[in-house]
Amino acid sequence: MAEQPSKPSFLDRLKQIRTAFSYTAKRDKLFVPLAGLAAAIPLGLTVLWVLLGGEWLWAPAGVLLALLGVMVVLNLRVNTAMMNEAEGQPGAAAAILQTMRGDWRVTPAVQVTTQQDFVHRVIGRPGVVLVGEGATGRLRGLLGQEKKRLSRVVGETPIYDYIVGTEEGQLSIRKLRSTLTKLPRNITKGQVSALDTRLKALSAGRPQMPKGPIPKNLRPKGMNRALRGR
Repeated sequence: MAEQPSKPSFLDRLKQIRTAFSYTAKRDKLFVPLAGLAAAIPLGLTVLWVLLGGEWLWAPAGVLLALLGVMVVLNLRVNTAMMNEAEGQPGAAAAILQTMRGDWRVTPAVQVTTQQDFVHRVIGRPGVVLVGEGATGRLRGLLGQEKKRLSRVVGETPIYDYIVGTEEGQLSIRKLRSTLTKLPRNITKGQVSALDTRLKALSAGRPQMPKGPIPKNLRPKGMNRALRGR
């Protein structure tokens, strides 16, 4: 079974929040005003309460509510900022898949062309999911090849396939996560691990493919950790 990442320390979590805050503020003009408003409302109500004779003991509660409001806004706006930047970029689907919460085993670019068409493989409780991004015509052939190859190994495990894009019949990258998480659970956790092991062994025996670049700068360093830590 794949090793589970260690739980981040308090200082690491603060760094993640700072990274997410900076990332979102640079890409979303509404984030800072909304975060300021989310903090100002509970703080203002707390000050008003104290001025009207309320106990100072409520002051820490007001501060905590202000921080909670900022975190709620950050959680909502960082995802929007990430999707706005990722949409239309080659390799963006792989970056989104790798930040999904839960036991999802993601292998980027199991099929790839020099024109930057990618097929990514995801293993989870639904079974095997193939996600393609690029030109639809070329992707259909790549997906067909990969499904035929996998069918010899996965047995009756379901294989789903999607093409990410904005054209009719394609899956919007904004709905990629929600679509995968809504798929039925067809296999157990143990079967996920066993299937992952078998497919990794299958990939290890293949000749290395000439891969086009999958952009690694869709977000600043540490952004994956920030999104995982939300």
